[in-house]
Amino acid sequence: MSAVHTIDWILFAVSILGMMGLDLLVFGRHSHHVSFRESAIRSSAWIGLALGFNAYLYFRHGTSMAVPFFLAYVVEQSLSVDNLFVFLAVFSYFKIKDEHQQRVLFWGVFGAVVMRAIFMVLGAALLARFTWTMYIFGGFLIYTGVKLGVSGDDDDIDPANSPALRFAKRFLRTTPDLDGERFFTVKDGVRYATPLFLVLIVIEFTDLLFAVDSVPAVLAISDDIFIVYASNIFAIMGLRSLYFMLSGMMGRFHYLSYGLAGVLTFIGVKMVAHSWIHIGNWVSLGVIVSLLTLSIVASLLRKPGHGSDAGDALSPKDQATEE
Repeated sequence: MSAVHTIDWILFAVSILGMMGLDLLVFGRHSHHVSFRESAIRSSAWIGLALGFNAYLYFRHGTSMAVPFFLAYVVEQSLSVDNLFVFLAVFSYFKIKDEHQQRVLFWGVFGAVVMRAIFMVLGAALLARFTWTMYIFGGFLIYTGVKLGVSGDDDDIDPANSPALRFAKRFLRTTPDLDGERFFTVKDGVRYATPLFLVLIVIEFTDLLFAVDSVPAVLAISDDIFIVYASNIFAIMGLRSLYFMLSGMMGRFHYLSYGLAGVLTFIGVKMVAHSWIHIGNWVSLGVIVSLLTLSIVASLLRKPGHGSDAGDALSPKDQATEE
């Protein structure tokens, strides 16, 4: 690894660890309801840090690193939005109060940082050693994109059927009662896992599933581990703040799933056809941003009460209440 890359890794690590420390010790020091204003400030800080790092790459390395970094960041940020819907469904199902959600999401995101590193190293190694895996990854993304496009926003999220939750309940002593922000509690000398820990397990398992889509997608943009990992981590680190900012609006993004389906399908086609057609990063960026913009604008223009709006974002919570 070159000295230049070493400096880049150090700056990246300092930026992430510094923001994590600020987020944990200042914003997340005490349990509290995260207001829209606070979450917007925190989201802006994470986005600003990512764009600032992108600017650093541009002035130090030029467009060869800055453009793929930005494109990978946009792709990962957009695909990560799906995680937000899962967060909402899981928290609603387990009836986790707003003030306790920060702790779960912090450790959930921390686990994602570790898992993404493993996935990306393995994925990059496979692509470097077996170039034909590019077609497998591309075909999988096309399949996932088409499946998401067909299901649209009718795919219900049911945390109760999560394999991770069933596994945890089978091998862990659990209690239905919360104990503040504790993941474990002791009753009559016996240690039990609280619902907060079960939520963490479901969120980590869900991110593992999402990584199967997002990791090949960013590897299609660049095979440089530094670019794909740094852009990925900047995107998911801001996911916690983005959740609190958009949690009350998620029911309005009815057509976002179609935009994400288009993004996955486009990247899959790009991977499969790379031997015959070269699609540059600028063209890819234009296509991806256009697909996402159209889906968001169409969602916001959709008239209230259209279709099945009555059972949108908070339906998991309602189901949990009925049970």
